[in-house]
Amino acid sequence: MKIVFATKNEGKVKEISEMLAGMDIELVSLNHFKSLPEIVEDGQTYLENALKKAKSISEFTGETVLADDSGLQVDILEGAPGIYSARYAGEDATDEDNNVKLLARLKDVPDEKRTASFFCALVLYHQDGHYDAFEGQWQGRIIDERRGTNGFGYDPIFLSLHLNKTAAELPPEIKNKISHRGQAFAKLKSHLSKDIKSK
Repeated sequence: MKIVFATKNEGKVKEISEMLAGMDIELVSLNHFKSLPEIVEDGQTYLENALKKAKSISEFTGETVLADDSGLQVDILEGAPGIYSARYAGEDATDEDNNVKLLARLKDVPDEKRTASFFCALVLYHQDGHYDAFEGQWQGRIIDERRGTNGFGYDPIFLSLHLNKTAAELPPEIKNKISHRGQAFAKLKSHLSKDIKSK
């Protein structure tokens, strides 16, 4: 089964391929295609953005497409940065820019009120126009001290409560099991297993 993953990040493709290992699925990135349509992620939810990406790429390539959208939600900031997580400090913001802005917003907020969660919406869009959606959420807290060198984005300041480690301190095999993205992909894998068995 061939699935186009709506990303140009080969590292992400490798990570997801490992999650789907043993399933006879060929996962290919957008780097295999030329003149791709420009997709503006202007949805109001993670699901809307993931669906828009998946639908646009499927219509362009004629293939089954997998797309995800994810972000960080801080409770005391009423869910911000949310769907704007990647561009929280501006369109060309780096991970560090975003972290600096978030920590500045939380400067006088006590630890117990810094609760947050990572959220992921995943869409598998089929050639006939129907789609399946899967979601995952990972609870934690934002800390001031950057810890760990794994991961990206807000990982160094997102503390997983039950492990007392930041997302950036966790080895990939642990993070992939408990993270928001890991949860969503576990649901996808279960769905695909049933789908393959029924054919």
